[in-house]
Amino acid sequence: MDPIFMENMQKQDFKIPECFPFDTFQDAELAVNRLIEIYERNTEFLRNEFSNILTNQQSNNINYRVRACYPAIRIQVSTHDSIDSRFSYGHVAEPGIYQTTITRPKLFKSYLVDQINQLLHNHRVPVSVGESNSPIPLHFAFSEGAHVKYSDTKSINRPLRDIFDVPDLSVTDDAIVNGTWREKEGDNIKPLAPFTAARIDYSLQRLQHYTATAPHFFQNYVLFTNYQFYVDEFCEMAKKLVIDGTGGYVSLVEPGHIITSNDGSDQNQNLNIRTPQMPAYHLTRPNHSGITLVNIGVGPSNAKTITDHVAVLRPHVWLMLGHCAGLRDSQQLGDYVLAHGYVRDDHVLDEDLPLWVPVPALAEVQVALEKAVAEISGLQGWDLKRIMRTGTVVTIDNRNWELHDQLEVVKRFAQSRAIALDMESATIAANGFRLRVPYGTLLCVSDKPLHGELKLPGMASDFYLKQVSQHLEIGVRTLEYLRDMPSEKLHSRKLRTFMETAFQ
Repeated sequence: MDPIFMENMQKQDFKIPECFPFDTFQDAELAVNRLIEIYERNTEFLRNEFSNILTNQQSNNINYRVRACYPAIRIQVSTHDSIDSRFSYGHVAEPGIYQTTITRPKLFKSYLVDQINQLLHNHRVPVSVGESNSPIPLHFAFSEGAHVKYSDTKSINRPLRDIFDVPDLSVTDDAIVNGTWREKEGDNIKPLAPFTAARIDYSLQRLQHYTATAPHFFQNYVLFTNYQFYVDEFCEMAKKLVIDGTGGYVSLVEPGHIITSNDGSDQNQNLNIRTPQMPAYHLTRPNHSGITLVNIGVGPSNAKTITDHVAVLRPHVWLMLGHCAGLRDSQQLGDYVLAHGYVRDDHVLDEDLPLWVPVPALAEVQVALEKAVAEISGLQGWDLKRIMRTGTVVTIDNRNWELHDQLEVVKRFAQSRAIALDMESATIAANGFRLRVPYGTLLCVSDKPLHGELKLPGMASDFYLKQVSQHLEIGVRTLEYLRDMPSEKLHSRKLRTFMETAFQ
């Protein structure tokens, strides 16, 4: 911790734990263990102080503030090192001092060990671990699953922010990943990771809220869908895989932490939860190498919200599986659309990622998707084109676009060479591009409104019964292909800028 920062806190009558100075480490495991030690000590300190105030009901007599800070990793590089240009992360761009604050180091332990090992290998200098100047908000100091009742806080007769640090939205932002971060005058420290600790904590809280599952259950390979049909099929498929022991999967975790394990035991921790807004289901494997499915509901706003938060877990890839309107007369209901480009008419990311920024297809994901479609459908080569087209997908924010004057809309569809339209795919792909998470899209044509083919009652049910199972199986198989690929190959250089953070 900066000595000047410490001196200023002492002048303002802060109650703080004993300072952890920065120490150097050449071993990644030891460095992460120190991060864990600092984080656990400091969050426990905040919880204990909060508990003491509740118990003693003496908040009016407190004339000091309580503070503890996040741990941090720092590296100082003095030379332009020769780096293997095939790798998109694991190294800093130029000489300087780089630092990131860290939260929940136990949750991120394998990720942190890997990132630190990359730095040690590429720059051949030690990393430093110590206490940062960034306060831990009280709201983020409670362990996963802990609950503080509002009624319990009524004994505190003063606002919590008079005593504790609370979330500060001015520093909980996406300036680093958006490329808008600017060095403060007199501060020569550059960011080491795409997200700060406070930004990560904010999203971890939101994930629990939106999905009714704890962040530690999330896997590194993610499927997004907007239909309950896919959820039902996924749960059925997942339970068979877990019970059969196929693919190394060990459990299925459903909202409310309802767990089906491969030893035949079931755990029902909370059967009375309210249905969450975007329920998540986790087919787990060791080292978070399984598959998470999230039912995001309908619309680009939900798509942005969930990907904003899942991204802090640094998954290896996410895919959108959903239905779309086919825009070509030659398409049939049930055909697949493999997106290789997007028209972003969703608008929810316009401020974060300007429309003039292209969102490229990622070769590794595209190849895996096409390979999975061929394997599951049993079709190859020219025959595969009977059921799958590769092309541009339009994502729109108005589900009832058909009710407006179509001349201008149809002209734009035609000019873009679009072959399908939906409400989520471009949002998910664009946010993957923005947040450096590999992405892909495989949609299924469920209607053709420009050609008078709308699903009728009965037709829709029959269509879903036939297509959902195969579509989901293709998505799962795609992720398994990508899981077998080295992660450094999957994290494409297309997602990285010329002045990029070292951490993936």
